[in-house]
Amino acid sequence: MKATCGTCFHRCVLEEGQKGFCRARVNRGGKLVPLYYDRDGTQGCTLSAIALDPIEKKPLARFMPGSRILSIGGWGCNLRCAFCQNHEISQCGPEQVLGNEEGTDCLVLTPRQLAAQALSLRKMGNIGVAYTYNEPLVTWEYVRDCAKLLRNEGMKNVIVTNGCVLPSVLEELLPYTDAMNIDLKCFSASSYRKLGGDLETVKETIRMCHDYGHGSSRCHIELTTLVVPGFNDSEAEMAEEAAWIASLDKNIPLHLTRFFPRWHMADRPPTPVETLTRLAALSRRELKDVLLGNV
Repeated sequence: MKATCGTCFHRCVLEEGQKGFCRARVNRGGKLVPLYYDRDGTQGCTLSAIALDPIEKKPLARFMPGSRILSIGGWGCNLRCAFCQNHEISQCGPEQVLGNEEGTDCLVLTPRQLAAQALSLRKMGNIGVAYTYNEPLVTWEYVRDCAKLLRNEGMKNVIVTNGCVLPSVLEELLPYTDAMNIDLKCFSASSYRKLGGDLETVKETIRMCHDYGHGSSRCHIELTTLVVPGFNDSEAEMAEEAAWIASLDKNIPLHLTRFFPRWHMADRPPTPVETLTRLAALSRRELKDVLLGNV
C-alpha cells in the first residue's frame, strides 16, 4: 500500500518497504515511520554519535552561554548539500557505515534511557539534550518523545536543524523546544533547489519558531549560514538575507561560518576569512548580532 510522508516538503510517495529521499523514513504497513526508531519494538533509536558539548558548539551564542549539553546524532537528511560537513552520517545509514544490515554496533537508546543519561550528567554542567549532527527532524518522533520526558525533568531541549520541515511537525515539537539553531543555507530559491531543499519552507520554519510562545515559553532561535565560495558568498545575496531576517527581528543572532573542503567539494579551498568579515560587516547594517565561526 502506498503512503505519503508528511514530514517535509518532499512529501515522498512510497511503496511498502521503500525509503524516502531522506533515507531515514520508510513505509511500513501503509504508514510512514522513522527507519531507525523502534524498528525492533523496543522503543529504542539507533544513534550515530553522543557527546557532552559546549552549548556554543551548536552554535548557540545567546542561550545559556557557558553551559554544556548532551548532544546526540542519528542518521539521514532530507537535503543533498555537496559541501555537507557531516556526510558520513547524513547521507547514509549504519548499514552502510558498519557493513551490516542491522547496524548492531551502534548505540541504541530509548527516550527514557536518554533522559536518564542526561540527568546523570547534570553534575558535569549538562542542561539537557541537543538533537544535532545529522538532520534530527527526519526522526522527529524520537525528538518529541525524548523532549517531553526532559521537559518534565526541568531540562532543556535544543534542536539544530536545516529547517526543511512542515508546520505540522513543528507544532508537535515547539511546545517542548527551548532553543533552535536553524541553517539558512543561502538566500536563493534556485540554489536551494540544487541542494534538494526549498527556501520558502525554511523561511516559514524560521517565522514559525520566532513567533512561537510568549515570555518564558518562547523558543530562542539563532541562524547559521555556512559561507561557501562561489555558492552563496555574493554581497547582494547576503544583503537580501540580512534584510529579510531583520524584517522579522533585528535581534536574531546570525552565525556566518567558514566552509572547509568536504564530500563533493573536497577540491575547493576554504572560505577566505576576508570574505566572512566583509559579509559580516554588510549584515551588521541590518542585524544587531552577527557572529563569525571557524575563523
